[in-house]
Amino acid sequence: VHAPASCVRHLLHMSVFSQSFSPCGRFLAAANNYGEIALFSLSSALSPDATELSQKPILTFTAHEGPVFCLLSTDSQLLSAGNGEISAWSWAELIKKVMGRGKILSSCLMTLLLVSLCCLSQDNSLIVGGGDNNIHVMDLEQGNFKSVLHGHTDYIHCLSIREREGEILSGGEDGAVRIWDCRTGQSVHCIEVYKYESCARPQYGKWISCLTTDSDWMLCGGGPSLSLWHLRSLSPTSIFSLPGCQRQATFYQDMILTVGEGPCVSHCLLGGDVKAQIPCTPQSLNTLALNTNSTEHRVLTVGGSSDHIDVFTNLSYRAFSLSF
Repeated sequence: VHAPASCVRHLLHMSVFSQSFSPCGRFLAAANNYGEIALFSLSSALSPDATELSQKPILTFTAHEGPVFCLLSTDSQLLSAGNGEISAWSWAELIKKVMGRGKILSSCLMTLLLVSLCCLSQDNSLIVGGGDNNIHVMDLEQGNFKSVLHGHTDYIHCLSIREREGEILSGGEDGAVRIWDCRTGQSVHCIEVYKYESCARPQYGKWISCLTTDSDWMLCGGGPSLSLWHLRSLSPTSIFSLPGCQRQATFYQDMILTVGEGPCVSHCLLGGDVKAQIPCTPQSLNTLALNTNSTEHRVLTVGGSSDHIDVFTNLSYRAFSLSF
């Protein structure tokens, strides 16, 4: 029995844009360019008795009319961002649906073209960046906007939080990384990464597509090379010689994990050396996620220009692929 042509095209042109683990760490949510969210059971996929069926979604639903650009989990909700809206999905209701009872319930939080989300847990705020060049701060309990941060001159690709310092970091198409004081809503620093000779790559452009922080350190890259910055001195300390543009990076113990153009997860040392490049199924990568919510299901998952999500049971061993 052959699959319908429309289904084959759907899979052939699929890209996975974002992933998020459930609060308990037992489920992985993944979002694609067709507006779908798929829910995978890590318990089933990692079981010694796992079959090919175990690596398929236990639930798939259409969340947005266009691509789902970003997923983010809170203690009780899965937030999804698409063209024009953010929706909140109850994790409890999703799991009930998986168990064969209940409906998938959602509430629309806002209307805005957006591409990035993060949470400020100390006051239960949702930080939203997107196509209007501004950062919007929402009170998740009340469902209303508390403030708008103006400063970027082009749309915002990525956000990160320094909880202890009460700061928001944002990176955008304008090539700037801005650091904002959460209390005043003011931009306290602006780093134009592409103006630093050691980071600049004019052939790729100036845009910042990935950004993350760890205490006094920041990783950022995109058009400019992926670089490690000391935030107290606002200076780059390491430049990573990686091909193409990096789309997501994260700190992990004494290493940096990063994905972007090309079919490999790069393992980098903080000093700037590329320790290893681990091959993946997709030929270009958009997203990586570490399941820190569970010791039982501690995995690294990687997705990109494919309907497959590679699952690594340690950082270097690809155990299997989940697939839409």
